[in-house]
Amino acid sequence: MANSRSYRILSQKERAEVKNRWLQARLRAVLPEIMRREGFDMWIVCAREYNEDPVIMSLLPAEMLSARRRTILLFHMSGNRGVECLSLSRYGIGDLYRGVWDPDRQGQWECLSRVVRERDPHTIGINVSETFAFGDGLTHGEHQHMMNALGDRYAGRARGAERLAVGWLERRTPEELEAYGRIVGVAHALIAEAFSGRVIHPGITTVDDVIWWFRQQIADLGLAAWFHPSVSIQAPGQTFRQPDARTLIQAGDVLHCDVGVRYLGLTTDTQQLGYVLRPGETCAPRGLREALAVGNRLQDILAGEFAVGRTGNEILRRARERASAEGIDGKIYTHPIGYHGHGAGPTIGLWDNQEGVPGRGDYPLQTDTCHAMELSASSRVPEWNDQPFLAALEQDVAFTGGEVHYLAGRQTEYHLI
Repeated sequence: MANSRSYRILSQKERAEVKNRWLQARLRAVLPEIMRREGFDMWIVCAREYNEDPVIMSLLPAEMLSARRRTILLFHMSGNRGVECLSLSRYGIGDLYRGVWDPDRQGQWECLSRVVRERDPHTIGINVSETFAFGDGLTHGEHQHMMNALGDRYAGRARGAERLAVGWLERRTPEELEAYGRIVGVAHALIAEAFSGRVIHPGITTVDDVIWWFRQQIADLGLAAWFHPSVSIQAPGQTFRQPDARTLIQAGDVLHCDVGVRYLGLTTDTQQLGYVLRPGETCAPRGLREALAVGNRLQDILAGEFAVGRTGNEILRRARERASAEGIDGKIYTHPIGYHGHGAGPTIGLWDNQEGVPGRGDYPLQTDTCHAMELSASSRVPEWNDQPFLAALEQDVAFTGGEVHYLAGRQTEYHLI
């Protein structure tokens, strides 16, 4: 069984080189395509130190850990030459952006006004949105300054760039997709190790012990957890995340985890199941195995409804109708994943809203994107006196070439402890 140490984790220097190489390729290939698709010939991204726009860190080189003072990035479609990438900042931003502001000669907002006038854009994208947080990073104060700098003529050409921001964040390049599987593989290996006798000793280990094992291992690997992991028990007489539930792990328990790591700027989000063998058992009871198979079938149904241009709400409705026709009692609450754990792109249901999500669920699915396929299926287990059991699963997938691909595979059997 693989463990997390079977994966070589890159050094900080190696990570920076990879991330900067990816960013350079994205600025050359992805950004022009998305700007053309959304009808912008200029995009202005502006943020102040420690009050960063959600998009800006994905546009900055790895050496920058925050915006500096006020960082203004300006992207201009320059004919057939692609996108002109400019920086209006006091401090340099590597080789990716050409600096156009001399602080000794004019103010920063004066510089922005000059650069915009010189390029005379027809449509200017700014990050204001009522729907997506990713497209709403321009703060009230910065918006006022920017509109004053643009003046009536160019302020009238500015409009919200939410779909541009989302499109930039959600699109994965071939190099990123190739690496993503190994990144998810690290998360899977962590779970496999956690749900094993190397970590869990029935009658001694608690779920809290396993939760903090995850946190410590992630930190020891030099990675980051983007949310605090969770581990819970289902057992005869104890349902999924039951209030005041038993936390001491015992033989016959099903363990559920939810773990997310961040590596090379990309995030994972995984939910898997483990079973603590009783004396004499070599596998989980048949009823539990069949319940997991139902969860896998719901994954298949959902994957079959992924299609370019289909909105998250349409995918949800169609998948739920097919699941219902097959007698599956399930819920679908799938979200995009990438630079952010709950990432940019279409929302496909919420656990507490299975009727569609206005706004975020109306965004269409795009190719070369990644998603955390999160869902659950309820089944009754004969060996547990027909008690309902919830197979709650989450697997990171890539949607590319018109098909769903499971990154690093998916769980079809229980981890056995």
